[in-house]
Amino acid sequence: MKNRLSSRFGLRENGGLPESADSSENTGLTRRALVGGAAAVTLGLPAAATFALPASDAVAAAPTDSPGGGDEATSRELAREVLLVSADEQSDLKLEYLKILIDGRLPAPTARKRVLVVGAGAAGLTAARLLIAAGHDVVILEANGSRVGGRIKTFRGIFSDPRLHAEAGAMRLPDAHPLVLALGDKLGLTRRLFYNADVAPGAVSTGKIPPVTYTSFTGETWTNGPGGTGFSAPPATGLSLITSNDLTRTRNAYAQNPSALNSLFGTDLATTTTAAASAAFAPVVVSGTTPIATQLDGWTQLFRDFDGYSTQRYLVENQGWDTPRLQAVGTVENLTSRLHYSLIPTLFDHALISPTNRYWEFENGTASLTDALAAPLKGLIRTNRRMTKLIQDGQGVTIETTAESGSEDSCDGAPIGPVETFHGDYAIIAVPFSALRFCQISPLMSYPKRRAVEELHYDSATKVLLEFKTRFWERGPGGFTGGGNISDYPSRFTYFPSHAPQGSRGGVVLAAYCWSDDAMRWDSLTPGERYALALADMARIYGNQVYTEFTGIGATQSWARARYALGEAVVVTPGQLHELHPATRTVEGRVHFAGEHTSLKPAWIEGALESAVRTFLEVHAR
Repeated sequence: MKNRLSSRFGLRENGGLPESADSSENTGLTRRALVGGAAAVTLGLPAAATFALPASDAVAAAPTDSPGGGDEATSRELAREVLLVSADEQSDLKLEYLKILIDGRLPAPTARKRVLVVGAGAAGLTAARLLIAAGHDVVILEANGSRVGGRIKTFRGIFSDPRLHAEAGAMRLPDAHPLVLALGDKLGLTRRLFYNADVAPGAVSTGKIPPVTYTSFTGETWTNGPGGTGFSAPPATGLSLITSNDLTRTRNAYAQNPSALNSLFGTDLATTTTAAASAAFAPVVVSGTTPIATQLDGWTQLFRDFDGYSTQRYLVENQGWDTPRLQAVGTVENLTSRLHYSLIPTLFDHALISPTNRYWEFENGTASLTDALAAPLKGLIRTNRRMTKLIQDGQGVTIETTAESGSEDSCDGAPIGPVETFHGDYAIIAVPFSALRFCQISPLMSYPKRRAVEELHYDSATKVLLEFKTRFWERGPGGFTGGGNISDYPSRFTYFPSHAPQGSRGGVVLAAYCWSDDAMRWDSLTPGERYALALADMARIYGNQVYTEFTGIGATQSWARARYALGEAVVVTPGQLHELHPATRTVEGRVHFAGEHTSLKPAWIEGALESAVRTFLEVHAR
């Protein structure tokens, strides 16, 4: 997990030059608008909306002869969920979750329960800690025998420079995700900027790292500390590269003359592709500066009218885009591989992943978060226990597990003994539905839940990381730190490290980062082939120095081939929000369900944490 449990699509970071690596001086979050009307607190979007809705504050309607959404009641339910508004539409659930998870303001004690938590990722570990704090007994069952963390995974101790690490999964934490940022602070993790847009080598931020601050639509402000004024990030340089149709330009140069690159696609588009995408999505923006009831109405209309639309359908039918424009924007914004997926997650990510937004990372890697969550739970975590059977009755829940041979990356692992049985009063299932699909459950769950488990679309994401002896990309007048290149080569995205450990001359580059069909092509390759081909793509831009600079050590992660994840994250196809998503979080007897896939922030740690607090409250109240 997009900080995603891995990042996702519809990026706006490729088409133009931001004013700075962190253009926002705001150190907190408010319930402001984002594309499609999401509030900053909910989707983790920036406080200030990028687009403005027309004065009517109404989302552009879908063509009446081509309905694209679902029923009103489900649309309203989705609107409340995306805004984290209570069922009576009076309370701010994000504010409540911050008080519970960070401040430790737990509900009144209830009868002591024995709870089985399946999955030791961010959701399962967080739910377990809350249950224990509230006086319940917990056992955590984890299929992976090598580590905890799920799709939060940091490569450590494998590079020639032992000081270096790199992310297999979640790598950036949006400024507008208060739960994960505040939780990291609470656990004592060092937070520093992740440069989504490149900065000058050696540039540093000034001022004290700001506290996490969240302002609710109720008027209440929550913060985890005082101060934070005067913090400033270094300005972006715009020197990272865009390569397409054998033309390479810096982001600066592209912003100054977009037509030079755009025309190679056969389009007369005179703006950057970022600007074109923003203009196309502007009609489906719901203002977050209006009262919460108005935001709910806007979101309801958006889900009702457009859930059935793919991104391509919307751009072609609603915005009148021709093929050349679609190809130009799809390539430079890296939308192409996911154009056939639902419009809604494209809107989410288009607003969230931007060079003008601020992002953070943990100094010792994202896995330091789940490592810290797991540290006091070590005696309660049973690793190498894959759930194979779940049986429940009026008295409790029984889960059968098996051990397995091989590591998490093995192609030849298989179930082995011992088979063990665990009993509890209740269970929280915090594993992906793609993995739950292979578990026998008795009695059968409800049909809507079974459909969600069977049909919810999990996408592919693959990373290829290469270690270099020196940070050669930082040298010379065109040198930069952080940020990333985009190309139409197989590698697509290439991200550069935002920081280097003191005394280290080298660095690990995320040489290839792909999703969907782009990722599946890499998935068919061996690790050695991936390293060679990613290195060759870098050589097309940086020349043969990449071969002499390469240490010979790489790391790669295919989430579709990961035997405990079985996919990167949920990326819904048209109509699935209405047809399948509501059932992801429904309670089945004594069994509750957590994980980012049960939230409307799939692929982000924030969604996993929201689900953890929700399921804690559900079980605690029983």
